[in-house]
Amino acid sequence: MEDKRNILRDEQPFLWKMLKDRKAMIYWYGRNIKVIKGKEVDKLEKAIAVGDDYKIQLLLAKITGHFKHGNERKDEQV
Repeated sequence: MEDKRNILRDEQPFLWKMLKDRKAMIYWYGRNIKVIKGKEVDKLEKAIAVGDDYKIQLLLAKITGHFKHGNERKDEQV
């Protein structure tokens, strides 16, 4: 089951920025986590063209893979 906790639908943690040379930068809660290119950028552009925010968030989560395992903090406050 994808997005069991509805984080992608409620919070929309992923942002993206299109770069030159068919690349895109992916952010998670404002923190740069990955630069994508090639087929991954093509998939992102298609999802953006459809305009479904949830599908975009799900795609970005799948592209980034297992970068987050649950013990990271969302903010930098200690």
